[in-house]
Amino acid sequence: MTELEKMLAGEMHDITDPEVSRLNREARRKLEKLNATSWLDTVRYAEALTELIPDRAPSSVLITPFFCDYGFRIRLGEKVYINANCTFLDEGGITVGAHTLIGPDCKLYTPIHPMDAAERRKPIERGAAIEIGEDCWLGGGVVVCPGVKIGDRCIIGAGSVVTRDIPDDSLAAGNPAAVKRKLR
Repeated sequence: MTELEKMLAGEMHDITDPEVSRLNREARRKLEKLNATSWLDTVRYAEALTELIPDRAPSSVLITPFFCDYGFRIRLGEKVYINANCTFLDEGGITVGAHTLIGPDCKLYTPIHPMDAAERRKPIERGAAIEIGEDCWLGGGVVVCPGVKIGDRCIIGAGSVVTRDIPDDSLAAGNPAAVKRKLR
């Protein structure tokens, strides 16, 4: 199994592998292009965004600046709105459901490093997918940790750190985020 195949399977892999490194460098080139393109130039902006994130609905909106590791590991549903200054470390894959709003400065992190200190010295990690359901709203500055699934129709309060799954129709807030009440 190649290092890229390991990455795509969510297994520990060497991040310095030439193929994995090449994909990361390509994403950085695409990010530079996207972040330098005015959103007022709608055609060029849409082209740059689709080049970076090919698996996105055309009605999704992303406000720059934006940062990610790969881009091709991100899926955006219909009418997703991602505000400025968000970071999606997408090695493990990130899926955002239709009609979801993501506030400014949100950070979605999929990488997991080894727990053992000696192992952490090696250039290895694995990614755990993040899934955000449909019709959600993440307030500004929310952090979503690796492997978390946020259900449909959830609201995550500004500044929250989501460390575990949030069920459908929940209002969650805090650090760590906890369900404060059901919305239905």
